[in-house]
Parts: sequence; C-alpha cells; structure tokens
Amino acid sequence: MLSDGTIVIAKNQTQGRGQMGAKWQSKTGQSLTFSMFKKFENLNVVEQSKITFGVSVGIRNVLNKLQIPAITIKWPNDIMSYQQKLCGVLIENQLEGSRVSSAIIGIGINVNETDFLNLPQATSMKLVSGNTFILEEVLHLVFEEILQQLKSLDQGNISKLKETYEDLLFRKNKVSVFENLEKVQFNGMIKGVTNTGELIIETEDENLRTYKLKEIKMFF
Repeated sequence: MLSDGTIVIAKNQTQGRGQMGAKWQSKTGQSLTFSMFKKFENLNVVEQSKITFGVSVGIRNVLNKLQIPAITIKWPNDIMSYQQKLCGVLIENQLEGSRVSSAIIGIGINVNETDFLNLPQATSMKLVSGNTFILEEVLHLVFEEILQQLKSLDQGNISKLKETYEDLLFRKNKVSVFENLEKVQFNGMIKGVTNTGELIIETEDENLRTYKLKEIKMFF
C-alpha cells in the first residue's frame, strides 16, 4: 500500500499518456514527468472534480511564483502559457462506495525544452520566460503546492477553489469554435464549470449547455 503523498518520478518516459488517449512528449533532463498518490478521507464521489480544481490551481500558483507569464487552464486541466500548452495532467481516482479514497495524479511539465517535434501548440517554461530552471526545485514547489491545495478538500475549505479555477479558464468569455460528438461545429463562449466539473458553454442562441470531457472539442 502506497503512503499518502508518495511521488514517483520518470527520468525517461516513452509512453506518456494524456487526456482521451493523447500522447505526452518529454525529453530526458529537460522536462518533469511524475505521479503523485493522494489519499482522501471525506471526499464524496460527486465532488471528485475538486481534485482537478486543486491540482490545476496549485500548478498555476507555482508558475506564477516562477514568473511564467499568461497562465490559464484549458479545461479540464491543461496548463497554458499564452496560446500554447505548458503542462498536462491526468488524474485517475480510486472509489470506495460513495467516496473517493485516493487519486493518482500524473503530471508532465515542459521545463527547459526549446523545440518540439510536430507540436506547434506546445511550449516550455524556458521558451516563455527566457530562463533555465532546476528540475528538482520546480518539482519540489509543485509537489508541496498541490499537496497544500488537496489537503483543503478534506478539511472542507473549498469555498474559493472553484471560483479561482473558473477565473483561470482558457478563453473564458471569448467566442471560440467547438465541435460536439456529432462532429457539428458551432460558436460559443466558455462561462465556467458546474459543481461536478462539466464545462458550461453559452451558445449563439444565448442558451447555456454543459459538456462532459469527451463530449466537446475546442479549436484555437
């Protein structure tokens, strides 16, 4: 049985996974790829999206401290700088009855890379800031900040977490092009998320619609 807060670091990752089967590219000695194990005592299944909120906000807080510019969260938990992806997160929850017992949180952060093969929408901390970072220091900061955010979930101290997450959403309140499960494209604006983490989009007819993870794709 893993201890709460266990972290596993991959120095060389060849089969990185992202949301919906996407691949995550990483380079030895230039990026961070690691997984965290976190236990929960009082987190109901219907509140599991708050793990996403806490992890995303925690990573954003660290990047702010390191003076990485223009950080937003592309729903549900890609971390962006300007219009490009800086960090990916994959969360797998373990359930016991009506509660979340634990989560494995996989994180990939582009730190010191300067080129990405066939990935025009990817960037790194070095590219956007001009600075070179020590991987171990970034890892420590991210790990401690995420643990702090997730501890607050068990303590019930979550009143501002969802609001902070929503304020950081990539392209919030901007007209964007989306595609639904029927491959129909439409214009809409991201307005926020539901308490269970579904994306809220205002369509051109001013109706609010909600979408789960695999039900919607945004073009940018």
